[in-house]
Amino acid sequence: MDRSERPLVDDRHETPTERLDRNWAEILQELRVTQTGIQILTGFLLTVPFQQRFTDLSDEQRGFYLVLVLLAAVTTGLMVAPVSLHRMLFRRRAKSALVTEADRFMRVGLVFLALTVSGVVLLVFDVVTTRAAALTASLLLLAGLVAAWFVLPTVLGRASRRVADQQTPPPDPHT
Repeated sequence: MDRSERPLVDDRHETPTERLDRNWAEILQELRVTQTGIQILTGFLLTVPFQQRFTDLSDEQRGFYLVLVLLAAVTTGLMVAPVSLHRMLFRRRAKSALVTEADRFMRVGLVFLALTVSGVVLLVFDVVTTRAAALTASLLLLAGLVAAWFVLPTVLGRASRRVADQQTPPPDPHT
C-alpha cells in the first residue's frame, strides 16, 4: 500500500460511495458561495457600459473592460459546469467522474476568478486614481488571492500529510 492509499489518522471510516456523496455535498456548498459572487460581479460588469461615465473611459480602458467581461463569463461557465455535469450524469453511476471533473472545473474557475477580481480592481483604480496605483493594488490583491487560495492550502495539505504519515504505521510487508 503506498502513501496515498494509507488512511489518515482521523479517517471517517466511510465507504467509497459515502465519501463521494460527502465530497459532492462539499463541492455544492463551495459552488453556492463562488457562483453567487461571480454572478454578482458579472452582473455589475454588464451594467457598466450603460453608465453615463463609460464614454469617459479611454480606448485602452474599454478594451480592458471587454477582457474583464470575457473573463467573468468564462469564470461563470467554469463554476456552473459542475451543475451541468451533474445534470448530464445524473443516475448514470458516474459520481466518481463527476466529483473529479467538478473539482477540476472549480480549480480552473478559481484561477479565472482571481484574475477577474484583480482585473476589476485594476480597472476601477485606473479610472479613479492613477495607472501606477491601479497596477499596485491589482498585483497586491492578485498575490494575496494566490497566497490564500492556492499556496496556503498546498502548504497546509503537505503539512497535514506529513503529520498523518508520522502517525500512521508503515504497512507490514509480511501481510
